[in-house]
Amino acid sequence: MVIVNNMAEEALFKISGGRILDVATGGGGFITYLIENLHDYGEITAIDHNERALEVARKSHCLENIHFQCMDAARMDFTESTFDTVCIANSLHHMADVSGVLSEMVRVCKPGGHFIVSEMYRDGQSETQLSHVWLHHWWAAVDHAEGITHYETFTRQHILDLLGKIDLDRLEYYDEKDLDSDPRNAELIGELDNIIDRYIKRCQTLNGGEELRRRGETLRQRIHDIGFQGATSLMMIGEKSLR
Repeated sequence: MVIVNNMAEEALFKISGGRILDVATGGGGFITYLIENLHDYGEITAIDHNERALEVARKSHCLENIHFQCMDAARMDFTESTFDTVCIANSLHHMADVSGVLSEMVRVCKPGGHFIVSEMYRDGQSETQLSHVWLHHWWAAVDHAEGITHYETFTRQHILDLLGKIDLDRLEYYDEKDLDSDPRNAELIGELDNIIDRYIKRCQTLNGGEELRRRGETLRQRIHDIGFQGATSLMMIGEKSLR
């Protein structure tokens, strides 16, 4: 069943998260989203391979029932059926082995447990949303030039194909977007300018750095001319099969 726009929060509010695993948590943004929208939860374990990102997340989430571990998502140090809810948000395109990560997530999820994936996609976006998509692809190019695993975002169908290989029940899909926000919000554009500046600074020492720098400046001008809105994300909520 496909449900469009902003009904994901209503679906999440029906879920008691229990013991949650947030995979590739980064700065912990999806933890905040879960806390705000789940009906309740017991504890959250969040993993990421980047210790610097985990330090940011720890500062944002100081509760005793939220724990952070540095861990490879494709080779988790958890026994089977450890968690009641397993989730990953906007990180599949950072994975060298997407199928391996999803397989590990299934392994550590309890039978009947909730399985949540949220991933932005690149097709079917408005002009202002394309500013986000193309900016994100530029970030990926800079990261890739530094040897960091980061790919361009997937198409919606590619995400569906990846998730279709998992043995899950009671699947629901939600396309989440916010086209009511101001695409020319001065504070947001200022924050994006700062991020672009940081990436351009990184370009100075990279092979092909000048071309990457020009690409970044072109995107900066686009954002100032057209505006910026977040790309639509596909959220999938399912349950691990009891079979």
